[in-house]
Amino acid sequence: MIFKINRDIKFSKFYKKMNIISFILIFLSIAVLIIKGLNLGVDFKGGTLIEVRTENKEIHISEIRQSLLKMNLGDVTVKNFGKANDYLVKIEINKSNDPSFIESIKNRLTSDLGSVVNFRRVENVGPKVSAELLKAGLLAITLSLAAMLIYIWIRFEWQFSVGAIAALIHDVLITLGFFSLLSYEVNLSIVAAVLTIVGYSMNDTVVIFDRIRENLKKYAKISISDISNVSTNETLSRTIITSLTTLLALFSIYIFGGAILKGFSFAMIIGVIVGTYSSIFVATPILNYTNVSQKTVLKEDN
Repeated sequence: MIFKINRDIKFSKFYKKMNIISFILIFLSIAVLIIKGLNLGVDFKGGTLIEVRTENKEIHISEIRQSLLKMNLGDVTVKNFGKANDYLVKIEINKSNDPSFIESIKNRLTSDLGSVVNFRRVENVGPKVSAELLKAGLLAITLSLAAMLIYIWIRFEWQFSVGAIAALIHDVLITLGFFSLLSYEVNLSIVAAVLTIVGYSMNDTVVIFDRIRENLKKYAKISISDISNVSTNETLSRTIITSLTTLLALFSIYIFGGAILKGFSFAMIIGVIVGTYSSIFVATPILNYTNVSQKTVLKEDN
């Protein structure tokens, strides 16, 4: 049985209210990013990342932090990671060329905690490499947005391009705002998630835009507002099915994928939800505000 929604939802009635909500979310996201900033991981900040497992499950994070602070390792971050006796330690100092550096930390922790300590994973990133990775990550996001703009500009009219880019910026800012608010670590996998969100949101937007363009040619006497409603309703079943199946997979990864995949899956979950919303209530309303008509589409085709 094919999933189908037979409804005549007047989406245009909600455009102004939803746009106000979007402006508020964007403003709050920017404010949080400015005030709190992003919790940059070792990939971008540099330093040493150690995944620690202790045999004694009664050890508290504060004990591990106090032990590390005594070693003058610079900025130290400790948090639970996976099981009760698993911890993720991030230290500012990076001495990857010194083989005894990690061993000395391990011995000191074992002595201070009175428990056998195992280092399950150690990652070292120098300041130069981390700076290059940060630039590469920002460049990748910027180039992807520019490529999307060029594609939409060629494929559709300029009004469609403005709507698509507005939706993409909306999605990226709100996703980063959530990461800043909840202090999730931002690393290379999050950059990959943001790029995936950009692609997903654009795909959803193009499907609706394509139907709007077809209906503009088909119905000469119908306003762009009504065309938007008809086109969104016609593609709604596909949008809901795609979003729900994607979210089912992402929630499974978030719940069962372990601590390493939590940040990536969380970014994708927020991105899919916000991306679906923005395709309908951010990108499409701009066509109404710029008063796209059949004459505009036919003129561009000629």
